[in-house]
Amino acid sequence: MDEHRISLHLVSDATGETLNAIARASVAQFQHTHVVYHRWNLIRTRLHLHRVLEGIEANPGPVLSSVIDPKLRSALDLACKQLQLQVVNVLDPVLSMLQETLGETVQGRPGIQYVLDEEYYKRIDAMHYVLAHDDGQAMAGLREADVVLVGVSRASKTPTSFYLANRGVKAANVPLVPGVPVAPELLALQRPIVGLTIDPRTLIEIRRHRLRAIAPGGTMGGIKEDDNIYVDPEAVRDEVVWARRLCSRNGWPVIDVSRRSIEETSAAVIELAEAWHLRHAGGSA
Repeated sequence: MDEHRISLHLVSDATGETLNAIARASVAQFQHTHVVYHRWNLIRTRLHLHRVLEGIEANPGPVLSSVIDPKLRSALDLACKQLQLQVVNVLDPVLSMLQETLGETVQGRPGIQYVLDEEYYKRIDAMHYVLAHDDGQAMAGLREADVVLVGVSRASKTPTSFYLANRGVKAANVPLVPGVPVAPELLALQRPIVGLTIDPRTLIEIRRHRLRAIAPGGTMGGIKEDDNIYVDPEAVRDEVVWARRLCSRNGWPVIDVSRRSIEETSAAVIELAEAWHLRHAGGSA
């Protein structure tokens, strides 16, 4: 089947995160379509909108909008109607439902969700925490973690930790290395600990890519890539099995990240961490 190519314009009066998420989730359902995204963020004046309309006219395609200002919305709708292009104001159904349910009029203020409130500072604090407790650093601070991730090298512990921090979750991560004793601080920790595991073949490819990035000549420390135990198939399989058994012995739940996105892994981690905190509510932490 031939690929269908379209331009899709995302017009937002804020950062555009909402539209990006909706567009990605929707476009993923179509296998034979190539979408060229045109992102227009922080559109809050007539001058801003004029630039958007020029872009839409130059690359015609449907429009997803989250613009709140009624005058800008009306101008966008009218211009797209003249160009015979569809516009979907993605917030309308939700706002209408909430307005009817709450009996309160929509404020119509762009970017109002991005405020320097308690949740914002919680995310900043979590980001600082991740930076200080990445890759087994500052083990004494693990008691402050909302969750601790463990796993072998290149099992996506660090990117998952940073994604969690953006959700306001303090996530430390500790590598599991065969032949290196597990830190006593980790074994005695009364915080949720989650293991991340990965298919050995996938892990080898990730590690090979990493080796080539840091050693373009094909060797690292005089050791050729194919002779490096870091990517030796048998050694990697043994390493993954050892790490899973270690997690099992300590009662740490394990998530297989082989076919999961960082977002999916993080959602599973949050669910496990929340379950742990519920079980231990009222106990010593």
